[in-house]
Parts: sequence; structure tokens; C-alpha cells
Amino acid sequence: MKTKSTLFGVILLTCATVFAQEVKTAEFGKGLFNIIGKDSTFTMNFAFRFQLLGVSTWQENGPNDLNFLVRRSRLKLKGFIYSPKLRYKFEAGLSNRDMSGGSSEFTSGSPRFIMDARVEWNFFQNFELWVGQGKLPGNRERVISSGNLQLVDRSILNRRFNIDRDIGFQLRHHINLTDKFILREIFSLSQGEGRNVTSGNLGGHQYVGRLELLPFGNFQSKGDYKGSDLKREQTPKLSVAASYEYHNNAVKTRSNQGSYMRIDGDTGFYETNINTVFIDGMFKYKGYSLMFEYADRIADDPIAKNSDGTETGQIVQIGQGLNIQSGYLFPSNWEVTGRYSNIKMDEITKVNSSAMYTLGFSKFLVGHKLKVQSDISYTDIQGKANEFMARLQMDIHF
Repeated sequence: MKTKSTLFGVILLTCATVFAQEVKTAEFGKGLFNIIGKDSTFTMNFAFRFQLLGVSTWQENGPNDLNFLVRRSRLKLKGFIYSPKLRYKFEAGLSNRDMSGGSSEFTSGSPRFIMDARVEWNFFQNFELWVGQGKLPGNRERVISSGNLQLVDRSILNRRFNIDRDIGFQLRHHINLTDKFILREIFSLSQGEGRNVTSGNLGGHQYVGRLELLPFGNFQSKGDYKGSDLKREQTPKLSVAASYEYHNNAVKTRSNQGSYMRIDGDTGFYETNINTVFIDGMFKYKGYSLMFEYADRIADDPIAKNSDGTETGQIVQIGQGLNIQSGYLFPSNWEVTGRYSNIKMDEITKVNSSAMYTLGFSKFLVGHKLKVQSDISYTDIQGKANEFMARLQMDIHF
């Protein structure tokens, strides 16, 4: 993998030298450098970021565990091709955690190297067509970049209910209902197997619709999809949204995530329709921020069965989740954040319901581009020993 990454970097720099008229270094946090084509028919912003994480966990009257790792390591390219109305984004995950969990027959035995690979075409007025692989318009916390999070990592709601990335297309539109009131609409159709699957469509397709209301206008610097009020909004800003996902004949336990529901000695897959509803919102004003999320997943028949009616042991993860977090950014760029998350799983899932309480402290040196974050959490797990967790993380974005 190191050899491949080095080779990719050499090729990129060679292309920059040969084809570019200008190669400009960007200021810290806005990419390592920018490439502009000789005839200005393309641009490329080259960026890199990584997260260093230390985490300690312990159970009540149980063992302790201490771990240090490179949590994320990402290479990012973006720009436009031919016209500013035709943009692209490419992101690759280089850390073990970025690529883990996907090496199987369904990915041709390869790790999940590619995170995003999409083209965005502003083909008419406020309409955009996105084609390729990227995040689906599900819960807000998942769409927020892992580099722009308010706490060290996402909530237990996101861990259980998010629909992550997939490959397909998204149609996006926005309209100004008044001078300030903005309505956004998103529709996506995707393969339904998650990212980097090479075996084709194994079940049905996945459809997601999302509506967003911004009654007080746009947030600064797209702050409705960034944690913390780093821009210190001088007027109240609010975004309220809802998403509905319908996954026809899903073959995984968490829609396009989780494990495959195999039947009859790996000769096929159990299929069932899955529906998920997300309701979320973001509010920011003068350093104060509040984000909330609700998720509800159901399935037509969540218990996977073989062709003879016997149960396979795989169960669709149905249930509800709630996540609320709030923080205040002091003038010194220190922030205190609190979060409450709760997941209530249906008894048939055999997954323990739990509630998690988190208190976090962050120091923003150059916004989200250079920051140190820490948090401590207590998780009340139904039917199991409760857990404590302390984390410390540094983010660096070139």
C-alpha cells in the first residue's frame, strides 16, 4: 500500500509539472497546492489530512484497555473540469481503519481504498446532478466530514443507523422561498450495497429523499454541515431537515451497511424491504451550537430465513435512535460540548439498547484544520456492564 501511495504521488506531481501553467501552494488548511490548467479548463486542489487518536476504555468492575492509532488518513482531490459548472471530488482513505471491514469476495478481495469519487454537474439554474460514489443524504451527523466534527467522533446513533456511502446518482435543487427562507431538495438512487462493491447489485436498489428548510438563510461557510459555531453567526441560523430511505430487497442487516444475510449455505441472500426515517437539525448563534437527530428503521420481515423457513441467525437492525449535542465556543477558541445519545433496538435484534453521555473539550488552533479534542463518555448498556471511555485526538489538515 505504501508503494502504491508513493507511486500515486509521483504521478500526480509529474502531471502537475507537465500539464499545469500554474502550481500554487495554498495557505494552511486549504490544500497543499492548487493546479490550474494551461487554458484554464481544469483545476485541482490537492489536500491531505490525518487524525491521531488515543483512547482508553474500561468497564465497571472489568478490564481496562488503552489504544493509540492513526484513526483516519485521507488524500483529497477536487476542482472542476472544462467548466466551473462541472466539478469533481476524489477522496481516498489510507489508514487501516479507513480501509477495514470491506475486504471480501464482494470487493474482489481488496480493501475499501476509495471513499468518494464523483462528478457534480450544475446543468440548469439551481439544479445539480451528482454521479459516482459518495455519502448518501441520510442523517446530518454522517454527512458532516469526520474532520469537521464537534466531538472526537460520531454518536452511537450514527454507528447503528447511518447509511454512509454508495454508488449511484443524486439530483439536488434549492430555491429561495423568500429573501432568506431557503428550501433544498435531494433525491438519490444507488446500488444499495455500500462503497467499493465490485460484484454488482445483489438485492434491490436504494432510494433516499431529503428536504431541508433554512428559514433564516444560509449559514456562513456551509456551517449547517460543520460542528461548532466557528464563524460565530451574528444572526440566528437554523436548518431543519428530514430524510426517508426505502431500500428495496435489501440483503444487509443495516440497509447498505452491516453483514450480508446469506441463506442455504451461501447459495443466495435473504431479501427484505427496509425503511429508515431521519429527522435532524442544526442551530447556531454567536458561538452557541445545537444539533439534534432522530432515526427510525423498520423492515417488512427483519428475521432472515433460509428457503425452507429456518432462521439463519441474521436479523435486520431495527429500532430508534436519538442524538442531541450542544456546545459553546469561547472567545479563546476553547469549546465545551455535551452530548446525549440513545438507541432503543427491537428485542428481536438481540442488540443491547444503550444510552451514552459525553462531555468534550476542544481547542481550535486553526479552526477544524488544526485542533485538539478530548472527551469522556459513560455508556449505560442494557443487560451488560456499563462502560467508561476517555479519548484525546489531534486533527491536522493541510
